[in-house]
Amino acid sequence: MIRSIKVRLEPNNKQRTKLFRSAGVARWAYNWTLEQQENNKKSGGKFIKDGDLRKKLTALKQNDPNYKWLYNYSNNITKQAIKDACKAYKDFFKGKTKKPRFKSKKRSKPSFYQDTEKIKFSDTHMYIEKVGWVRLSERGKIPTNTKYYNPRITFDGVHWYVSVGYDVPKPSVALNSHTLGIDVGIKDLAVCSDGRVFPNINKTTEIKKLEKRLRRLQRKCSRKYEMNKIQEKGGAVRYVKTRNITKLERQMQKIQIRLEHKRMDYENQVVNELVRTKPSRIVMEHLNIRGMMKNRHLSKAIQQQRLYTLKQKIKHKCEWLGIEFVEADRWYPSTKMCHSCGHIQPKIKLSDRVFRCDHCGMEMDRDLNASINLSTYPA
Repeated sequence: MIRSIKVRLEPNNKQRTKLFRSAGVARWAYNWTLEQQENNKKSGGKFIKDGDLRKKLTALKQNDPNYKWLYNYSNNITKQAIKDACKAYKDFFKGKTKKPRFKSKKRSKPSFYQDTEKIKFSDTHMYIEKVGWVRLSERGKIPTNTKYYNPRITFDGVHWYVSVGYDVPKPSVALNSHTLGIDVGIKDLAVCSDGRVFPNINKTTEIKKLEKRLRRLQRKCSRKYEMNKIQEKGGAVRYVKTRNITKLERQMQKIQIRLEHKRMDYENQVVNELVRTKPSRIVMEHLNIRGMMKNRHLSKAIQQQRLYTLKQKIKHKCEWLGIEFVEADRWYPSTKMCHSCGHIQPKIKLSDRVFRCDHCGMEMDRDLNASINLSTYPA
């Protein structure tokens, strides 16, 4: 199987400049591809294949002096950016995703691709084409002398990272006959049918302190923007960005990344604990996350829980260990059904935290009852 890993890079100043320029080339090639597809569509033409666009860009590099600067960067960066843009267009036509948009220099995430044949790793460094050997923050984390898949260099606003996949043998795990039902929610991240409860990390003191500090910095930054507001003659408003504002924005970015990493680490711990008992089957409920996000009272809490990310990690871990992963039907009444007698309650409010059966009188925590119902979900 293919296992992916992500390691932080420690480039020097010259290498950092080259990394940003390489990401800019990838963004330019992506936007150039979208422009070619848009113009072709307006003129009534059919979808242009990525191979034809790559040939066109190569001809421009060879014949037009305005494109000679592309020779300073790896051609694999533009090749993969064109492929990504064409794939985004195909997914849009198939109805899988929304229409691809042009990448912005200010708002898009800087990233670019590396060729699998030219990328090299040692215990302490990584070789990037046209950049050189860049130091890794962790020693011996990525195996050497193996085949790599889809290497990507990304920037999260503070640090540069490399993510790469490589082949590993699939582990042989002895599973038991137990079925684990998992009910996810806002009050608790996950409630299992065996009684284990994983609390919501966003309610902890550490996360609340970081969010409070972030709100204060955001208000401080907003006030500085208002102080530097300039009213122009035409009625337009312009904001002057000072160095103090840049410092504040960097501090806010660091806190946001720290919050994201803490949530991500907690998700990984929860997933490892869920599969620790080696069940033969794991059943989760299918939630309409997009519909739940429309509730303005719960949207922030749902977004912070990262339920879709948690489901994808559990699914990947089950595939890795050979555990059967089942996603229950969206209309399966796991919350309304009594696990003892099978009676379905006509209506349950979100504020009703205890499930009370009108038929047999059974009383239980509603999330635990739902997880037990999921554990008995028909195969």
